[in-house]
Amino acid sequence: MHPGNVWGGSLDAVDSDRIAAEEEERLRNTREWDRGAIHSQRSELDETQQGWLLAPQDSWRKKKKKYVNLGCVSVSRTVCLWTVGTIAVLFLVVALPIIIVKSLPRHKSTPPPPDNYTLALHKALQFFDAQKSGKLPKKNKVSWRGDSGLRDGQPDVVGGLVGGYYDGGSNIKFHFPMAFSMTMLSWSLIEYSHKYKAIDEYDHMRDVLKWGTDYLLLTFNNSATRLDHIYTQVGGGLRDSESPDDIYCWQKPEDMSYDRPVLSSTSAADLGAEVAAALSAASIVFTDKPDYAKKLKKGAETLYPFFRSKSRRKRYSDGQPTAQAFYNSTSMFDEFMWAGAWLYYATGNKTYIQMATTPSVPQTAKAFANRPELMVPSWNNKLPGAMLLMTRYRLFLNPGFPYENMLNRYHNATGISMCAYLKQYNVFNRTSGGLMQLNMGKPRPLEYVAHASFLASLFADYLNSTGVPGWYCGPTFVENHVLKDFAQSQIDYILGDNPLKMSYVVGFGKKFPRRVHHRGATIPNDKKRRSCREGLKYRDTKNPNPNNITGAMVGGPNRFDEFHDLRNNYNASEPTLSGNAGLVAALISLTSSGRQLIDKNTMFNSVPPLYTPTPPPPKAWKP
Repeated sequence: MHPGNVWGGSLDAVDSDRIAAEEEERLRNTREWDRGAIHSQRSELDETQQGWLLAPQDSWRKKKKKYVNLGCVSVSRTVCLWTVGTIAVLFLVVALPIIIVKSLPRHKSTPPPPDNYTLALHKALQFFDAQKSGKLPKKNKVSWRGDSGLRDGQPDVVGGLVGGYYDGGSNIKFHFPMAFSMTMLSWSLIEYSHKYKAIDEYDHMRDVLKWGTDYLLLTFNNSATRLDHIYTQVGGGLRDSESPDDIYCWQKPEDMSYDRPVLSSTSAADLGAEVAAALSAASIVFTDKPDYAKKLKKGAETLYPFFRSKSRRKRYSDGQPTAQAFYNSTSMFDEFMWAGAWLYYATGNKTYIQMATTPSVPQTAKAFANRPELMVPSWNNKLPGAMLLMTRYRLFLNPGFPYENMLNRYHNATGISMCAYLKQYNVFNRTSGGLMQLNMGKPRPLEYVAHASFLASLFADYLNSTGVPGWYCGPTFVENHVLKDFAQSQIDYILGDNPLKMSYVVGFGKKFPRRVHHRGATIPNDKKRRSCREGLKYRDTKNPNPNNITGAMVGGPNRFDEFHDLRNNYNASEPTLSGNAGLVAALISLTSSGRQLIDKNTMFNSVPPLYTPTPPPPKAWKP
């Protein structure tokens, strides 16, 4: 060792290249030994241990993942890019076309045009506006009508008898057919309110109805508890009269100056029952106006002891020539059945349904006699309507004992009447054009046909609503659509499908009566007043009426399908209130607007549960 070499070792020059090569060789050998050791050790470990202890061979070669910070969360840059790309594609494929479509101008689909029944119904309701008496509302749309009859009932009647409806072409207010007309309008409103709403006539119909029921409340002392009389009509006259009255004079109602007598009766069971029916039915319509509905029901119930009193069982027209000449009543027990059903539906008081199903009442009314003339519904015969009304009770509520026996008989009698309307059974004659002669060939056939069409259409709807496909005429099963076909054929005849191709509803179609027997429609609306007899020149002229009484259904053709458009032929050319009520009811039942079935429940809103309800559970015991 050299003393000057403190580190030890030789002080000779060193071959640096050789040393570097030796060092590299040593490191290589060490690396190979480490790998061999690891391999031998790895072979002694199971797979789970390897997973715990060893990383993949090339793990150090993988690149570190990059992340994107979104504030509340960090996501992989790759995932972020895929997400953004997917959203962009969805936007282009789905959202963008939707935005483009939404931005284009919309073309609303055109609703189907209203059918002929709807168009005719709009017209038919206007007839009632033209027949209003009293101080007219500002919204009355009949331009040639004004206030009239403002002194009716004065000074004898407390509160007067202003309002209501004139019956037809004269200026008389007959309370018996007026009340029946209001009952029929209410019935159609209860069954088909959804259809009236669909054609935007619901409010109009209620206005028409309320105008009538407001007046009917004036025809008796509705604030009393017991009644001793009822007013039967305002105005009157006879065909051969020679003194100023509603027949002798040809004047617009606005020009009336002659005396208009008020007729009353202390024994008018038929009229009392009909007014009670009208008020009861209307109270169901106006359930959304509880105060008014209560007033209507109170009036109807006040009339009940009046028309049921044995001492008052006379017909309203007895001894009244001016009533007998136009609306002579022939029975009263059909009105008892009719009023009893409506009173029960309006109040839920079982007294009324018990009266309507007491065997002596229908027997006296000859409800089961199966006579053709008693199967014809009209202002004078309520049997078909009353029995259908109570058949409704059986079909939908099935009350059972003690009513089932009589309700079943009503149901069977209703079925027989419906069979009688069908052509194949030859109960009623028909014209060569297809019009059924329900009035046995007498004048004014259309009114009876309209009411029968309504009842037939309604009965079919009752059966359809209960899932019953038809009924039996003897051994033959008849499907419901046959009744609908019958009703449509008769109403189509009225609307113009007849040999003359004439519509018998004024204002509907291109060809309709132009010389309607109607005082207000024949006299010009020129603000000039005509005296009692001055208007006769307008009655007798061959010129068309200056004012069309839109919606009026005239009396109709004769049994040979002939119609003469002449004013003096009043049986053919005069409209009536009850005739138009039947037409309106038939039209709404046939229109395709709104749902095709009926309102099953509104009629029974006041009818109490038929069975004793389950009592509530007892209260929890407390120690």
